Amino acid sequence: MNRFEGKTVVVTGSARGQGAAEIRRFHLEGANVAVSDLITDAGKTLAESLGERAIFIRHDVSSESSWRELFGKVEQTFGGCDVLVNNAGVYQPATIAETDTELMEKMFRVNQLGVLLGMKYAVEPLKRRGGGSIVNISSVVGLRGSAATVAYGSTKWAVRGMTKVAANEFAQHRIRVNSVHPGYVSTDMLKANSDASNDAGTLATPLKRQGSPEEIAALVAFLASDESTFITGAEIAIDGGWTL
Repeated sequence: MNRFEGKTVVVTGSARGQGAAEIRRFHLEGANVAVSDLITDAGKTLAESLGERAIFIRHDVSSESSWRELFGKVEQTFGGCDVLVNNAGVYQPATIAETDTELMEKMFRVNQLGVLLGMKYAVEPLKRRGGGSIVNISSVVGLRGSAATVAYGSTKWAVRGMTKVAANEFAQHRIRVNSVHPGYVSTDMLKANSDASNDAGTLATPLKRQGSPEEIAALVAFLASDESTFITGAEIAIDGGWTL
């Protein structure tokens, strides 16, 4: 299935983990892909492993100039952009009492500001292609309050809200914007939790397991594809039932 043949997809935070799975899925389905990350070695290795139709761009999602440079390189290499996946994110659990200004700003700059800037700078490239799709990766803690996630969770609630604002603003340009809310997914991000916390979260999931990065990538690809052309402003949990 080549749903993305002739199209170009940018995925932020895609040198490894869930973002890398998304890059591989889009490339498998025929897309030109831009691996965006600050992790240079792994990002270059991924792009090189895919061969043709893949480039790596070192990219800081919290920097406006970095976003302008990214879309400039994508346009120069592939002629334009059709899909942006705002996947980059950082996570550090902390209670309200433990949360300081430094942690709050760290979460904000990557998880929230990075998504805002991505949407801001994607508009013109997508408009030049006659429309497109933006998929913002939020979290289940952007759907339901969870202890010890005030900094991280607040940014993910913000992504949920910003997605709806963007869906409203960008519809006139035939640009769809949706948010994806993964639950416990088997990536390095979970290493920030204790084993007991991850075990409890997995047991609280009705399907009694963690999700795989490939399962998230499949949903992201669907939302980015022409199979979902009447879906915008949606918030979709992919969490094994954790938010039931």
